[in-house]
Amino acid sequence: MTDPRTEISLAEVHDCFTPTELVLMEDLGFSERGDGWKDVCNGVFDLTGELPVNPDGGLKSFGHPIGASGLRMLFECWQQFHGLAGERQIADAKLGLTHNLGGSPGACVSFISIVGVEPSA
Repeated sequence: MTDPRTEISLAEVHDCFTPTELVLMEDLGFSERGDGWKDVCNGVFDLTGELPVNPDGGLKSFGHPIGASGLRMLFECWQQFHGLAGERQIADAKLGLTHNLGGSPGACVSFISIVGVEPSA
């Protein structure tokens, strides 16, 4: 992957705190360092933006379910790929990124998966 912002159809990220999501936009290569806030203000990560992030409302909208949040993120990608996301459906979703993290300082784990639609024969 050379340009995640244009290659990925949607991203589900661990937005445990608002600043965390902003930092992730830069760490994942969706925004240039220091410009994440500008991209947020310009709607880049909105449902109809260039790269929809957390189209299902994100971790906090589900009450921050410890342990199940990563599965929920993958399920959102699956729904998007199969056209089952209802009002939050992204047109032609082909590739999704999920990011999850957990632990405590000094013992933290971060997981990123990239999943996609299986090409038809």
